[in-house]
Amino acid sequence: MPDSVRLALGTFTILRVPPPRVVDRRTARDAMLLAPLVGALLALVGAVVILAVRLSPLGHRTHIVVTLVAATLAIITLAVLTRGLHLDGLADTADGLGVKGDDDGARERRLAVMRQPDIGAFGAITLVLVLVVQILALTACDLAGRGTVSLVLACVVARLAIVWACTPLARSARPDGLGAAVAGSVPYAAAALLTAAVLAVAVLLGLGDDDGGRRLAAALVIGTAVGLLAGYLVVRRAQARFGGITGDVLGATAELTFTAVLLSLALLP
Repeated sequence: MPDSVRLALGTFTILRVPPPRVVDRRTARDAMLLAPLVGALLALVGAVVILAVRLSPLGHRTHIVVTLVAATLAIITLAVLTRGLHLDGLADTADGLGVKGDDDGARERRLAVMRQPDIGAFGAITLVLVLVVQILALTACDLAGRGTVSLVLACVVARLAIVWACTPLARSARPDGLGAAVAGSVPYAAAALLTAAVLAVAVLLGLGDDDGGRRLAAALVIGTAVGLLAGYLVVRRAQARFGGITGDVLGATAELTFTAVLLSLALLP
C-alpha cells in the first residue's frame, strides 16, 4: 500500500493501517489529494445507514421521525468512522479562538489551549450547536428527497476544503504536527483540478436524478461553493488568530464546511 494511501486512511478514518514508511512533502500532498475520495467512501456508509433505517420497522412510523432518526444515526456513524477526530479539532479550535488578547503572547496561549486534552466551554458549546445543525439540516435534505446525495456531497466537499487549506493559502502555525507536514504541500493547480472534478460529479449527480434534474444540479453546485467559502473563512481566521493551520484547524475546517454544505442544501428550494 502506498504511503500516501496509508497516511490518508490513517488520518481521516478509523481504519487500522500500517503507518507510512516515509512522510515527506510528496506523500503529504498525495494523501491530502486523496481526502475527498476517502470522504466519499465514508459518506457511502452513512448513506447505507439512512437507507437501512428507511427499510427497518421504523419505516412504518411517522415520516419525519424516521428521517430524524436516520439523520442522527448517519451523523453518529461518520463521527465513529473518523474517530471523532474532526469534531475534536473543531472543539479545540473553538477553545483556542475563545482566548482573548492581541498581545504578542496571545497566539502562543491559543495554541497551548488547543493542545490541552480536555474540552472547554467554547468547544463544548460549539460541538453541540454544530451537531444539532448538521442533524437538522440533513433531516431537511432527506425530507426534500435529496438526503443521501447531500450527505455524499457534504463529506466530499468537507475534505476538498482540507485540500485547499493545504495549499500555500496558509502556513503552519507550529513547526511540528500534522499542520507542519501538510501546510503548503498542495499546489493551487492540483486543488483547482480536483475542485473542477468534484463540481462535474455534482452536476452529473443532479442531472441523473429523475426528480431533481437541473434544479438539483444547480443546488449541488451552490452547496459546493458555499461549503468551500466556509472552509476558506475558517482558514483565514486561523491564519489571523493562530498564525496558520494545525491538525485541529483542518478538523474544524472539515466540520464547518460539512455543516455549511448541508445547511445550504436544506435551505435551497
